[in-house]
Order: sequence, then structure tokens, then C-alpha cells
Amino acid sequence: MRKSLNSRQHLEEIKSRILRIEEHAERKWGKMNAAQMFRHCDRILQVGFGKIVLPKINPFIKSIGILTKIEMNIFNNGIPPNMPTFKEVIIKENCNFEKSREELLASIDEFAEKSAKNNLLSEHALFGKMTKEDWGFMEYKHLNHHLKQFGL
Repeated sequence: MRKSLNSRQHLEEIKSRILRIEEHAERKWGKMNAAQMFRHCDRILQVGFGKIVLPKINPFIKSIGILTKIEMNIFNNGIPPNMPTFKEVIIKENCNFEKSREELLASIDEFAEKSAKNNLLSEHALFGKMTKEDWGFMEYKHLNHHLKQFGL
């Protein structure tokens, strides 16, 4: 089944899983703790709102990103562990767990509002042209990836 943050059911499922993560939850891969992961996921959502701007990238790398988006849409596959990302969304600083979680939950609600009004960016630095359906699908995949990182 193809899940999306544009579905109220899938959005609520993600929020419920976020609420179940404990502050000192053990990660299965990567370097971020739970609070940093919340902040990272929040920043990724901010990209779709246009609040965080990602740099232009090499056209060859962008073509790989576009093909990856197409592949994910066709095969409904997930994101592998330890994938590289833009420095603008990497979190190394210490973060307040509760504050980071609340900000992420608020951004998920903001995503739902903006998506319903078709008010998300139409272009992504890596994935190219984006529809609200693309955003809903890719944001769900990203959040799901990091929730699995912490056993949920």
C-alpha cells in the first residue's frame, strides 16, 4: 500500500509513532539521537514549505535523485540506512527532546494544511518537479525511515 502524509490516517499513524519514541531510545543505525532526528525531520518538512533552501546540485546527481523518486513511486520502496543528505538538514547540535518533538508535530500539521491548499514548493533541489502527491509520499517515506531507525 502506498502511504502518504496527504492521507489523514497515515498522517495520524506517523504522529502516533512519534509520540511513542522515548528520549533515550536506541537507534539501529546512524549518529543522531531521537531529539536530533526530530529536528532533522522537521527541517526536511521545512524544505517543502520553502523555509529552508537547499543549494543547487550537480545535474548528474540531480538526475540520480529524479530517477530515485521515480523508482520509489513505481516500486514503493524505502530509503536505505545511512544515506547522505544536504548539510542544511544535518543536525549535530544537542536538541531539547520535547521541544524538538513538538516542533516536528506542528510541522506535520502545517504540512497537511499547506498540502490541502496546494501550497508546497513545485521543485526540489534533488528530486526535481514535485506535486503535492510527490511531497506527501516522499515525506511519509522519510519520516517512516527515521521512525524505523528508532524501532518504530
